[in-house]
Amino acid sequence: MNILVLNGGSSSIKARFYTGDLTLAWKSQVDFHLHPGPPDTAIEPLLKPLLDGGARIDAAGHRIVHGGKAFRESTRITPEVKAAIAQLASFAPEHNLLEEEAIEAVERLLPAGTPQVAVFDTAFHATLPPAAFTYPGPYEWLDQGIRRYGFHGISHQYVSRRAAEVLGRDLKSLRMITCHLGNGCSLAAVRDGQSVDTTMGFTPLEGLMMGTRSGTVDPGILIHLVRHCGSRAEDLDRILNKESGLQGVSGISGDMRDIVAAMENGNGRARLAFDIYVHRLCAAIGGMLPSLGGLDALVFTAGVGENCVPLRAAAGESLAFLGIRIDAGRNAAISGDGEISAPESGVRVLVVHTEEEWEIAKQCRRLCG
Repeated sequence: MNILVLNGGSSSIKARFYTGDLTLAWKSQVDFHLHPGPPDTAIEPLLKPLLDGGARIDAAGHRIVHGGKAFRESTRITPEVKAAIAQLASFAPEHNLLEEEAIEAVERLLPAGTPQVAVFDTAFHATLPPAAFTYPGPYEWLDQGIRRYGFHGISHQYVSRRAAEVLGRDLKSLRMITCHLGNGCSLAAVRDGQSVDTTMGFTPLEGLMMGTRSGTVDPGILIHLVRHCGSRAEDLDRILNKESGLQGVSGISGDMRDIVAAMENGNGRARLAFDIYVHRLCAAIGGMLPSLGGLDALVFTAGVGENCVPLRAAAGESLAFLGIRIDAGRNAAISGDGEISAPESGVRVLVVHTEEEWEIAKQCRRLCG
């Protein structure tokens, strides 16, 4: 069957078309910082070349960031499922609203009855134990759905499985930390092939420093801003999601490539942004270790993780006490999936190109094929 996949994120929307045995036949992408209008207006122009070319699409799969408590695995999209995705937009408005629009665009553009599948970023983290997903607030929060869900699950699931293949090991034999570092960033502790801890929580805002998102900050700062600076909910939303992270600290950009270039030219704030990013990344990696009881493999993926040589080198230096040794030559030359650790390293360090869209197509074929 031929499958269209739409992957809407915080900085772009990607389209992929797979045929037969999940062979990639066409791809395109829109980066929102280059798109003149709202993100949802990019969907139909993105798909126009594929549809004008007469492609037969038998099913469509969508990355849905937040599945809440209701969706713990991929599911066929029905009117009820679509309504639930829209309701969950209050937890991840930057993502779920775009993904809801993508579903509706497919309904308009493809023949009536074309099956669609929702693949949830939160599903891989459904195996988190209660101690990892429960916040230390009032217990009643759990009844209200306020708990840690985790995100980037599609990527973490694919990358952990692919890393085991690269290492020639059974996934269930590995204690692994997968580092999804893009515009959004998160870690997953994977043991026995399952997620047992992660850094993102109730929303994709918690955890690591990101491109324009703050990650975890002292909640008292927000109370201070409300009480003494007149900040409203929408102000805090904008500040934490759009004006923080690499962008907020550097004042230059949320793109790590720009940060590294400015840092190498002597920009002090860019250097500070980079150093905070590395500090928080390594602190979070350390925080994953108790859930694993040790570490066999550390895996970098996504735009920053796959492409930023200085970041991987700096993280390796900070984590040397764990026995991690990164080979400088391998780190600089890596292309595609492979190992960058030195032979004497006590932990295997890999770079794996994430294939979220392929993973979504696989789930789509499983449910519709």
